[in-house]
Amino acid sequence: MKLKPLVFLMALGVLVRPAAPQTMIHDDVQTVLRAVADAMGTDNVETLRITGAPNSTIRALGQSYTTRVEGPNVDFPTLAMPAYTRVIDYNAMYSREDLTRTQGDNEPFGGGRQPIPEQQQVIVSRANHAWNMQGDTVVAQPTAGDQRLIDLYLTPHGFVKGALAASDVTAATIMMAIDDVTMQKSGGPAGRRVTYIAYSVGDYQIMGAVDDQNLVERTQTWLPHALLGDMTWQWDYTGYEDRGGFMFPSRLHHHAGDIRNGPHHGINVNVASVEANVAIPLMAVPDAVREAATAPVRVESEEVADGVWRIAGGSHHSIAVELEDSYVMIEAPLSEERSIAVIQEAQRVIPDKRLTHLAITHHHFDHSSGMRTYVIHGAELVTHEVSRDFYHELVLYPYPRLMQPDLLSTYYPRMAPDKLPVFHTVGSEALVIGDDTRSVEFHSLEGLNHAEDMLIAYLPDERILINADLYSPPAGGGPGASNASAVSLRENIERLGLDVERHVGIHGAVGSHEDFLEATAN
Repeated sequence: MKLKPLVFLMALGVLVRPAAPQTMIHDDVQTVLRAVADAMGTDNVETLRITGAPNSTIRALGQSYTTRVEGPNVDFPTLAMPAYTRVIDYNAMYSREDLTRTQGDNEPFGGGRQPIPEQQQVIVSRANHAWNMQGDTVVAQPTAGDQRLIDLYLTPHGFVKGALAASDVTAATIMMAIDDVTMQKSGGPAGRRVTYIAYSVGDYQIMGAVDDQNLVERTQTWLPHALLGDMTWQWDYTGYEDRGGFMFPSRLHHHAGDIRNGPHHGINVNVASVEANVAIPLMAVPDAVREAATAPVRVESEEVADGVWRIAGGSHHSIAVELEDSYVMIEAPLSEERSIAVIQEAQRVIPDKRLTHLAITHHHFDHSSGMRTYVIHGAELVTHEVSRDFYHELVLYPYPRLMQPDLLSTYYPRMAPDKLPVFHTVGSEALVIGDDTRSVEFHSLEGLNHAEDMLIAYLPDERILINADLYSPPAGGGPGASNASAVSLRENIERLGLDVERHVGIHGAVGSHEDFLEATAN
């Protein structure tokens, strides 16, 4: 008797099944999650102690040397991290990181107060309460609670635990058609399958990618950021090893930024060891942390010369320079809240005059994050020619800001294509803004390692120089702290032939040029 093909194959011990579809939207998500949890050994993980190898690194977020997309020093500055330990208790939603940062062998290009000495950091969170430890001193971090809580869901096992508990979890399996070089895995028309899993935690959307071995290879969310909007916050996990009942990667790699500009590198932990279900001494949330609130924006104005106002009151300052019918603002640091307060104070001390220009000394996130507020006021922008595209095509492009809308994104019609802001850029030649009342000169600096797009402002009539991050006059007078950036500023002052009498810092206070020369003499 002639066997039918299926019977013949069964007789040979081969069972033919239909090929798995290349793309599948899963109806039975819990079955998918159960397979991932089993492969990862997630049920066997309640606590973790992770120790980093001495060759781990950490980056200075938002402090890149340049805004260019390609070329040297485009990433956030690299710092050595010779010691790293993190303990996690998933039941208590508790995390503590103890790490050491040093300059190491990394060349000091970019910000972050490089070159840095050895620094110890202790970063703690429990649920959505966040604080740091400086010795025995608790330092509340009221604005960091959400981010640190979400970071627990972005750990490999935290992601799976969160997905299993989520009421809105979805999953889809995709056959990858291209190589993904960031994960060092192969794709192609007959490439591997990746399962994407997504769910929400409060206002945050959590997404993860699971490889064809059911191991979590990437997790991601978006965090609100004053400069970048909905900022990509992503972790990559590679080099999984069986750690005795559970799987854990040998490399934990973080990215942050804007996908249009290429998210930049953050922390990179090369895992030396990881232990599960060890006893974790939990810190109770200190009362000072429970009661902590974000400090209100405070502004204090000081007229340092006739019509020149230093608007301070915080860690970063702005300088308003009055002209005959208008005024120019120099620097927009930190946030929209601060920019609104600074503009209101400028309107108080310079009544009945309109804001016409905002000058930004450089692109570092702490110095430029309030710039969008000035744009909706109609201010024209003064920037270095190198950073114009970064502001124009990324920071000010009218993409929606869903997580933390600001004035510019809320009142979108003001940013129609024919309403984009006017830029005045500074290159090798100075840019002068002024009238019969006074003029303000903007100069770009050479030979500076802090930022490629650094500008200084100079008021020739008042002989005042305004700088950010290079030299900060001390509040009590006398020479301030000097470093390579301050010395470079001195060299540029001499190169440009500027006749300076006083220094006004975006940080610090107002000081004499004599004190500056003394500080930078050696």
